[in-house]
Amino acid sequence: MAEQVIIKRLGAKADGIADTSSGPVFVPKVLPGETVTIERDGSHANLVSIDVPSPERETPFCPYFDECGGCATQHMQYGFYQAWKHGTLVHTLKQARIEAPVEDLVDAHGDGRRRVTLHVRFPDRAMHVGFMAPRSHRIVEIAFCPITEPALKDRAPAIARVIGEHLKGPRKPLDIQITATQTGFDVDVRGHGPLKDADRLSLIDLAGSLDLSRLSVHGDVIVERRPPAIVMGRTSVVPPPGSFLQATKRGEDVLAGLVTEACAKAKRVADLFAGAGPFSLRLAEKSEVHAVEFDKGSMTALDKAARATPGLRRISTEARDLFRRPLLMPELNAFDAVVLDPPRAGAEAQAKQLATSKVPLVVSVSCDAATFARDAAILMSSGYRLERVIPVDQFKYSPHLEVVGILRRDVAKKRR
Repeated sequence: MAEQVIIKRLGAKADGIADTSSGPVFVPKVLPGETVTIERDGSHANLVSIDVPSPERETPFCPYFDECGGCATQHMQYGFYQAWKHGTLVHTLKQARIEAPVEDLVDAHGDGRRRVTLHVRFPDRAMHVGFMAPRSHRIVEIAFCPITEPALKDRAPAIARVIGEHLKGPRKPLDIQITATQTGFDVDVRGHGPLKDADRLSLIDLAGSLDLSRLSVHGDVIVERRPPAIVMGRTSVVPPPGSFLQATKRGEDVLAGLVTEACAKAKRVADLFAGAGPFSLRLAEKSEVHAVEFDKGSMTALDKAARATPGLRRISTEARDLFRRPLLMPELNAFDAVVLDPPRAGAEAQAKQLATSKVPLVVSVSCDAATFARDAAILMSSGYRLERVIPVDQFKYSPHLEVVGILRRDVAKKRR
């Protein structure tokens, strides 16, 4: 049943919130002050019409925006969007009782996302390729994605469709991750299950016809026609299939610049949750680095890239689960600085160990403001000062935000 409501504010996920007699209702892709008609689905609602639009409303540039769940903020004028995204971080820190100045939002979208995951589904025996609708498993079919790098914009959906058609025999749901690299497209297919020898041979032929650099299934490399290289600083790295990668090249450059600037005077740096080395390889231009990451393949890729790059300081690598086995205080005290770049869950166990250490500098990089605030609060309770907080917007048009925090402690006071 349709009803009309007024949107009072935005939530952390960019949904508009209307206060009603039965409680708050969350409405996607609306703005504060707008009068809208909705159809409720529990505490959420589907937008039927915008009856009184906000002056801050922008015409979305993507024709799929109204249906697709990939973007959430294209309807916001840019100044409003910047203020909202900055404000969400300020609010999160305030909730955690953290007082620290938050710097201006850094636009790190650059040329766009360099990796995209497209879904292939067979809900009605026909093949559907695209992104999921908001709060749904329904596929919104797309022919292009305007927020990706130019190389991916049109080609990624076309590649996913060809691969889906090739593998449609079992009609299993497929997730096809496509990464733009220096040498072409790196594709990893998930969901198909074990392959027969004949399937592997046919995929090798398919990779050739699509001119892919590498094609993998569940991380198992079927064929590598060219090493899919990613440039990190002045080093070329070939990450394992599906491994972590910053969303945009510009985002990686901005984050790495903030990290290396903060660690400029450190002789020994621990890079924790290091991935394939976007920070380690740049830090090693001036500092000795110990890189730690759970994924052994990423550590192997980092080590190989470091050895092939002349002029770097020593980089040691360690494959270790930092959630279960964080570096302990005696290990940490060997470093002048520690860099943290954990997954969305944060680095609570590692932060607790850092809180007992004498490490004078911690640079915390996070893709989740709430876990960033939690981990920063742990460090601050032991004497660290949060000197800088920099929001970096490489997840443009989404509610997600990268945060860099620089925390220092007075080592002399800690020793007393």
